[in-house]
Amino acid sequence: MGTLLRFSAPTLLANVLQSLNGTVNTIWVGRLLGGNALAATANANVVMFLVFAATFGFGMAATVKIGQSFGAGNIDAARRTFGTALGFCVGLSLLVAVVGWFATPALLHAMSTPPQVFAFALAYLRVIFIAIPAQMVTVILGMSLRGAGDAATPLRFMILSVALDVGFNPLLIGGFGPIPALGIAGSAVATTIATVVSMLAFVVYLYARDLPIRLLGREVRYLVPHPAELRFIITKGLPMGAQMLLISMAGIIMVGLVNREGGTAGAAYGASLQVWTYLQMPALAISAAVSAMAAQTIGARLFNRLDAITRAGIMLNLAMTGVMTVLLLMFDRPVLELFLGSHSPAVALARHIQFLASWSYMLFGVTIVLFGTMRAAGTVSPPLLVLGIAMYPGRLGFYALCYPTLGMDAIWLSFPIGSAIAVVLAWGSYRLIPWRARAEATRMVPARAT
Repeated sequence: MGTLLRFSAPTLLANVLQSLNGTVNTIWVGRLLGGNALAATANANVVMFLVFAATFGFGMAATVKIGQSFGAGNIDAARRTFGTALGFCVGLSLLVAVVGWFATPALLHAMSTPPQVFAFALAYLRVIFIAIPAQMVTVILGMSLRGAGDAATPLRFMILSVALDVGFNPLLIGGFGPIPALGIAGSAVATTIATVVSMLAFVVYLYARDLPIRLLGREVRYLVPHPAELRFIITKGLPMGAQMLLISMAGIIMVGLVNREGGTAGAAYGASLQVWTYLQMPALAISAAVSAMAAQTIGARLFNRLDAITRAGIMLNLAMTGVMTVLLLMFDRPVLELFLGSHSPAVALARHIQFLASWSYMLFGVTIVLFGTMRAAGTVSPPLLVLGIAMYPGRLGFYALCYPTLGMDAIWLSFPIGSAIAVVLAWGSYRLIPWRARAEATRMVPARAT
């Protein structure tokens, strides 16, 4: 429990900082440029989420393989996995950046971006595409170090990136002294500068401190993807990325259902989503920590520890998410008024939504902790299937059946119903699927003699 807490805390703080960065930058754009520019960033963020969903999957697959190699004491194998992941993702990101630059107008037209928003979104998204390769390097570096058991170093460079991004945003949007006013493109340029500087600093630090995943001499050839390593990263990474896409698509469907209920419901739900972004962070950080610890345990062939790690993750999630949920429900009005204003008619509905749905994130946390352990063993398809069932026939089926009786409340209650279905199916998968036996049957490559 102590190890898990110490390991997950930096990841949790990094997630919080990343979300705060987005919130602050949104405030700068909205205050300095107005609603159309703010809508443009929202359109661009939808595109970028789809890009990073795939990267998350590949990075998480690399984290698992690197953790298993470290657990087995095979540093060379860990560096080979890191090199393959970095070389593959950088090559892919360069392709995405080039294609994205030229395809941005078509993407925005496909999303039915309003004419008054189009020019803002075009300028913003094109610059953001330029930053993608540097962002990919940073993501792979951070996730690989977490697989090696180091969650503190990625946090340091997240702090640097956020500080630069938040500081440069108002200067480049509105101009200052010799710095010209770049408008919404200035916000994207600020993000690009922050990303590139923090990435370069990360690489320098990696070699200056001789961190275990650095590549030297003949190891640089590992940047050319090794077929077996690449096969693992793609076959395991795609289902993990697909999980993110499933969640995103379900979220888009829920927004559509809420929009049918009118502007007040949309505003109340939007404020609730802002709060839930932070409410789910402990579970995400704990799940990532569980994956890294379980992967190293599997690599060390200490399979009897897996259940203890999982139990510790579930208990820590219930404690942290439970405390945050209680605090939210106790102080929900002032929190929601930050987003809606004290006189908004949506505040009362948003409070109602919180009381019906917020506690479902405790169940969500249990589910992804179970998935974290299974993911460490290379079992990735059952979690994807569970999420698909819970989000679609589960959540949306409940809404369709109960809306005639419950009305709008069927939307809010579908969240805990979907989460309950997910946790039951996840627990059944954890107990019944032979993922542990498959992990035990997999032999790690022994460490090279030195």
